[in-house]
Order: sequence, then C-alpha cells, then structure tokens
Amino acid sequence: MPGRALVFLGFMGAGKSSAARDVAAVLGTHALDTDRLLEEQLGHSIETEFDRRGEGAFRAREEALCVELLERAGAGDVIALGGGAVLSERTREALARHVAVLLEVDAETAWQRASGKGRPLARDPEAFARRHGERGALYRSVADAVLPAADRRVARRALPHLRRLPEGVRLLWAHAASAEYPVLIGERALEADPWPAPGGRFVVTDEAVGPLHGARLGAAAVSIAIPPGETHKTLATVAQVSSALVSAGATRGDHIVALGGGVVGDVAGFCAATYQRGVPVVQVPTTLVAQVDSAYGGKTGVDLPEGKNYVGAYHQPAGVLVDVGFLRTLPAAELAAGRAEVIKTALIAGGDLWSAVGAGRFEDEDIIRECARTKLAVVAADERDGGRRQVLNLGHTVGHAIETVTGYARLRHG
Repeated sequence: MPGRALVFLGFMGAGKSSAARDVAAVLGTHALDTDRLLEEQLGHSIETEFDRRGEGAFRAREEALCVELLERAGAGDVIALGGGAVLSERTREALARHVAVLLEVDAETAWQRASGKGRPLARDPEAFARRHGERGALYRSVADAVLPAADRRVARRALPHLRRLPEGVRLLWAHAASAEYPVLIGERALEADPWPAPGGRFVVTDEAVGPLHGARLGAAAVSIAIPPGETHKTLATVAQVSSALVSAGATRGDHIVALGGGVVGDVAGFCAATYQRGVPVVQVPTTLVAQVDSAYGGKTGVDLPEGKNYVGAYHQPAGVLVDVGFLRTLPAAELAAGRAEVIKTALIAGGDLWSAVGAGRFEDEDIIRECARTKLAVVAADERDGGRRQVLNLGHTVGHAIETVTGYARLRHG
C-alpha cells in the first residue's frame, strides 16, 4: 500500500486550496485540487454544473473523482478536497488511510471569504450558516488533525508534525496570542516526532505517577519527583524542584516535561516559566482533569494559605501529549473528579459534546479531544483572562474558596 498523503478538508472559505499549495511548495511537489480538477473534466465551472444539472449530479461526479484520486495517492501527495466532498461515504472510506487535515473556520469568516465568488452554495447567508453548523461534527469525525483556518500559513508550521503523525493519533493545533503548539491525543502520543521541545528532558512528576509511567519518557530523561497532592502545590516545592534542576545540570537549552495531573502540571509549568527566566515545558497529563482542562492554556501557579493559585505565570507549553491509556491507572475518586471537569466543559460547549456527556460518555478519546478543542478555542480568543476565558471559571469561585478554607486537603478540585 502506498504511503499517506496530506488531504485538506473543511468548509467553504477555509483556505484548503491555499494551504495545500503552501505545503506542496515546501515539499517540492504540486497540490491537487479536486474542485479545479472537476472543472477541467466538466469543461465549465462548478456553479454552471449546479445550475444545469443540480447538486445531486455534481456530487456523483465529485465522488468518482475524489475516490479515484485518493485510492492512487501516496506519500508526498497533497490534496485539497471540495467543501462537501466528505458527505460521500465512499470518499470518507478512501480518505481513511491518509492524513486528513481539517482547516476549521467560523461561519462569519467563511461567509466573508466565500460569498460573491461564484460558489453555488454561498448565495443565501442563512442556508450557508445552517450548512456550516451541520457539517462541523462530520468534518471533525474524519479529521486526523485540526488546524485554525484564520492563519493562512499555519499548515506550513504544523507540517513537521503532520508528516510524521503516528497512526491512531489526532493532532489539535493550539494557538494563542503569545504562542502556538501541537496537542497530540492517542495512545501513541508519546511517540511524537518531532518532539515538541529541544534539548534534554527534565521530567517533573510525583511519587505516585513516576513509578507507573516515568519509563515512557526514555532512559535519557532526568526525573524529579514531588509528593502527590494539592497540599504540595507550594512555593517551597517550586524551590525544591528548581534546586534539583540546577543540580541535574538543566540549562536554557533544555526543557521540562510535566508528567502527572493538575498539581504537577501547575508546579512544573511555573518552574519552567521562572527557571533561568524561562524554559519550554511539555505537558504530559495523566489524570482526566489534566487531559481535558489544566494541561492547556498556559496558566501555571501554586497556592498560598490565603488563596489558590495566587502565585503564578502565563507560560504556554511547547506541546501537550495526551495518552488516554494513562487513565486506566487512575483511582476511582480521581476519575470522578475529572468527570466533573468534563461536565463543566460540555456545559460551556453545548451541542454535540453536551449530548454525548448527557448520554454517559466521560473519558473516551473523542470526548477528551472535544473538551481540549473547546478550551483551546476559548484561550485563542482570550489568552490572559480578560473576557471570554472567564467562562472557564464556571464553578471555580465557590470551589476555590472551599479548597482554601479546608487547607487543600479535604476535597479534590473536581
């Protein structure tokens, strides 16, 4: 079987053709655009085909072309599919062996880009918006990678990760005002190539997680373990970890790996933000709370007796690697705490995620990916908590107060 092609998909106006051409230029090849190829076959525009023969006839011709193209495509090929191509089951089946890259665009931006450009399905704004909403879940269900379409060059920057995406692993591309980074989700996520940060790996973990999962990060990694639990999320622990980094020879050319739950992620992230005035951190979350929420967005910090997370910094990770298999080692109480975070995120997101959680799904890979995608979208709009991001604090005002007055020892965060 030939290798995997890169296939761009998404709604009208997402920039699939532009992204495919940009990536093909980097690879030294030519992009194949199914809309353009179909117009060559027809001898006239897609708009004319719609007007003469209707959408049904067009979709049949489109399906035949897409299936043929995808069946013969291989490594090094770059393809841009038409916006409705994945409505075809046969096309989706042919797409399955390739790397499907979704360029995710909001309805307003898509309309601005597509209307008045001779697109037969971009004439009525209400029908356009309805179709956009209807297709979103389908696009995400077939996508191996989801990139924001707002930036025309994002596919070029994500290309090293797209080309080597392990089988069964999904990629989300996180973007905020200060940084962007890959989020890899799947049981082979720790096989990331390239690894998200350069230099030596200095692993910060806790005394419970380290023995279970530390070996997954390679024999060359240096490991620093802290006691587990929120009561150890303190400035004293930060000082201990920082001194251990010095003793182990960590330099500004190295990076920290946070292997653990929310406490480890916050402590390691804050150490990374402050050690030698800042080194990269790769988050490897092992709890449900961390995998659906705390590993993303760049908030780091520790607690004071006077209040939770009162000392910290914004420090976006260099990458987040999510192995959902880690959840099999979680105690029941930790899993329950994480489910509370899933419910919170689903309540914020609404739609398909809320329906899935309402049906009793909490920690499968699709749910974790959709929770991460929801948080990343909020952070992209408001990195520094000045507006929209405050919605993520739903329940936290009372929750943080309870944690503080009980000394961070009685109840879990969830």
